[in-house]
Amino acid sequence: MDPQPTGRTLVDIDAADLPSRTERLLHDGHRLALVAAHHDSADAPGGRVVRVVYLFMAGPPDSRVELHVRVDPDTPQVPTIAHLSFPGGRFEREMHDLHGIVPLDHPIPRRLVSHFHWPRGWYPMRPDAGSPPAFAEPEGPYPFLAVEGDGVYEIPVGPVHAGLIEPGHFRFSVVGETILKLKARLWFVHKGVEKLFEGRTIERGLPLAERISGDTAVGHALAYCLAVEEATGTSVPDDARRARALLLELERLYNHITDIGALCNDVGHSILNAHAMRIREQLLRLNEDTTGHRLLRGGVIPGGAALRSVPDANHMRAIGNDIREITALALGHSTVRDRFTGTARLGADAAHDLGCLGYVARASGLPVDARGSHPFHEYGDTLTVPVHTSGDVLARFLVRAEEIDASLTLIEHLADGLAPGTTSVWPPQHGQKVPGSGVGIVEGWRGTITTRIELGPDGTLSRVKPADPSFFNWPALPVALADTIVPDFPLVNKSFNLSYAGNDL
Repeated sequence: MDPQPTGRTLVDIDAADLPSRTERLLHDGHRLALVAAHHDSADAPGGRVVRVVYLFMAGPPDSRVELHVRVDPDTPQVPTIAHLSFPGGRFEREMHDLHGIVPLDHPIPRRLVSHFHWPRGWYPMRPDAGSPPAFAEPEGPYPFLAVEGDGVYEIPVGPVHAGLIEPGHFRFSVVGETILKLKARLWFVHKGVEKLFEGRTIERGLPLAERISGDTAVGHALAYCLAVEEATGTSVPDDARRARALLLELERLYNHITDIGALCNDVGHSILNAHAMRIREQLLRLNEDTTGHRLLRGGVIPGGAALRSVPDANHMRAIGNDIREITALALGHSTVRDRFTGTARLGADAAHDLGCLGYVARASGLPVDARGSHPFHEYGDTLTVPVHTSGDVLARFLVRAEEIDASLTLIEHLADGLAPGTTSVWPPQHGQKVPGSGVGIVEGWRGTITTRIELGPDGTLSRVKPADPSFFNWPALPVALADTIVPDFPLVNKSFNLSYAGNDL
């Protein structure tokens, strides 16, 4: 075992021991945060090696355990852990599609990322993948499970949607107006993000991290920078950590008020949505004043943070009063409350088994929040984590509304005494010699973001694996929609508000 400075433990194990090790870690309260396949070069000790890293986390106190499994590069395969971890089974399918590593005895061995027009036997993350071969016609229809019976029919939706929504295909099996089953098909916007990171300098990796999911620039940039700093042994000054925490809450704020307005709009209360969009515009302008970008890009940098200005406390209090008035009007309206209450319940057991994160998990009674379990900054008593137990649209609305209040309190606390300017210790003068590895964990506005990186001998990025909370939360949407009526789908979908881009890396 190799204990890391942050409490990260790396363990090399045999492939046969993977299920038992996984079972033990899950039993002890860890969760599987990500699975990353690596193709170590032929120059590495022992020659070319295929290595799979399983990252487990728990907290508080902050605990991170990595299981490293080395497999035969000629016949790469690992025993499946799908029967132990639902997210693990999905990571395995993703890994097979992109790396060609076979999860033995997987209960759902079909494709996940690669659509049926992708060439068989082409694994784009392998170093010998070469240029993409010709894509062909699909190999027959996608194998949706047919639901049959009197009065049952199907409604296909997407993948192209109205407005600016990203592409995804939804297949509803319905009787009357009641949804019996929903199957979501994603990865229409797979961009090869992990491959794009390879060989970049640390500095050039940052703009890519900021753009993984456009509305989560701070969350993904911060997870990336924390991983880089761990890999290089860089210690970030307290003022920079404080500034980063401030930016994270500003990002949470403008996204949550956007969702609150959209939820009101989906039940016919468009005037409240108009006022929410008015506040959103104020916050976007505040973001631009703070970092020079409306989506807060450029605020988080390797080794520190850069602020052009610090939010004014009186201005934030006025915005908070405005938001509270909107939420009170929404919850005081009988139609709004009736449409929210009891709609698309997701129980605590289902949320836990699926590995849900963020406001989706907290609305179902799971108090998961990386700011408390994996803190990069000392929040003290100022951090509160709202939790509801009903698991319906109302709970997901209330968690957002209460998190807005919590974020406003944090912003006022973090801004007090914080000065504009750039605070950074980059490049590190006395950091760890490369190659190194690191993990960054951040509570983004949708939920926990985890990024793991490895550096090559020349200090460039040899591997970056981000895990967005939407990867964990997408499977929960069909579960919550069972026995919900079709007209409520837009409302329920918005209450989850999952990122296609964050999922479809």
